[in-house]
Amino acid sequence: MADANAPAKKSDLGVRTISAVVMLAIAISAVVAGGIWFQGFIAAVALITLVEFVMLVIKATDNVPYRIAAIIAGIVYIGLAAVLLAQMTPFLIVMTIGAVVAVDVGAYFAGRSIGGPKIAPSISPSKTWAGLFGGILGASLWLALQIVIADPLTKLLGTATQQAQTYDSTMLAIEGTNLLAFILAGGAIIAVLAQSGDFLESWLKRKAGVKDSSKLIPGHGGFFDRIDGLIPVSILFGSVVAASL
Repeated sequence: MADANAPAKKSDLGVRTISAVVMLAIAISAVVAGGIWFQGFIAAVALITLVEFVMLVIKATDNVPYRIAAIIAGIVYIGLAAVLLAQMTPFLIVMTIGAVVAVDVGAYFAGRSIGGPKIAPSISPSKTWAGLFGGILGASLWLALQIVIADPLTKLLGTATQQAQTYDSTMLAIEGTNLLAFILAGGAIIAVLAQSGDFLESWLKRKAGVKDSSKLIPGHGGFFDRIDGLIPVSILFGSVVAASL
């Protein structure tokens, strides 16, 4: 139990907000610049994330074969996500990142307002079943929004024949299915994948005995902390779209 007379912990909201604004500005600039700038940005983030992953693995186990196997798996896991994300059109990038953000927002508010049973308290004490369902709702609403605005937005941006082709391929893939069922199922898959990525990193950090993957981003920890849920969702989106083209 916390001491009622203990001094209040200083809030890091200001630092977190500034860091978030800077990260968002850099990411948007890279997407807008496109081409080698965007690919270079993705490569840099992936490399830093991989280094953080390797450091966590080294701290988590002294068993050399385990370390080697984990590092190889991390290279494939993070590298595949980076390659697929770097090849996406701006429309798909927004859809992918937005879906993960929607999961986080939905899970946060549902978890805080409803609470209830934990999913895996020994790995991530803050994750609840209510939060997972909130994440599903958030991702589903994001998918619905994308489907509603994608066509006019694609035409407005006009860069893209490639964007139009991506939109047409995406809609063709769901043609003939129940749209509501598709949105809810898609939201569920995205939320489960995003939280699975979060659980993977949380488990690894617990094994390593650390709170954050690094201290590179003031108030936010490391790059791996920020994109743990984006990695598996990027692999999903990139694989599905690549298969439909």
